[in-house]
Amino acid sequence: MQENLPRRLVWSTDRLDLSDPFQRRWLLRQILVHGKAEDIRDLDLEQVERELDQLDLPAHIDSLWRLFLGARNAGR
Repeated sequence: MQENLPRRLVWSTDRLDLSDPFQRRWLLRQILVHGKAEDIRDLDLEQVERELDQLDLPAHIDSLWRLFLGARNAGR
């Protein structure tokens, strides 16, 4: 994930400990909900797939990612 975090994604703190699973999931959710294409492009899609059930995304975003990841996996 990104080292240089834009304020549109992280506005409540200047530091994140990405070794902490909670903070890593929180940032992943922020990127999926509020990120721009350049933020999403940098994601590890396998991490998104592993964490998806725990992110509590809005239904339309969750559905989009499940469809995308399902199609990606079908093409393997």
